Amino acid sequence: MVSEVDDVYGSPTAEELLQAVREWLERELVAEGTGRQRFDARVAANVLAIVERELAHGDRHRRRHAERLASLGITDDRTLAALIRSGDADHRLAEIAATVGETVADRLAVDDPGYPT
Repeated sequence: MVSEVDDVYGSPTAEELLQAVREWLERELVAEGTGRQRFDARVAANVLAIVERELAHGDRHRRRHAERLASLGITDDRTLAALIRSGDADHRLAEIAATVGETVADRLAVDDPGYPT
């Protein structure tokens, strides 16, 4: 993903920096460390990988989520929750469940891409 600010900041991009640090953590600290150091490095590398995936997919996921909500006639998650709580959309529960399921799948693709679909 290349953002408009890449022209301002040049190379390496934020994405490239994240990847470099994550790979260094995995290669040096996770592979060669012991005990707590390995654990901490693995946690840090996982966080960086999540941020990388969010930067790569976030715009598309946000756009798709907004489109799904719009198809329900709402604009945000709070309104969706209120709609569900009110019972006014009980006749659309299958559609709402599909919308929520697709959003959860997008979130899992960022948080834990190895999670079974």
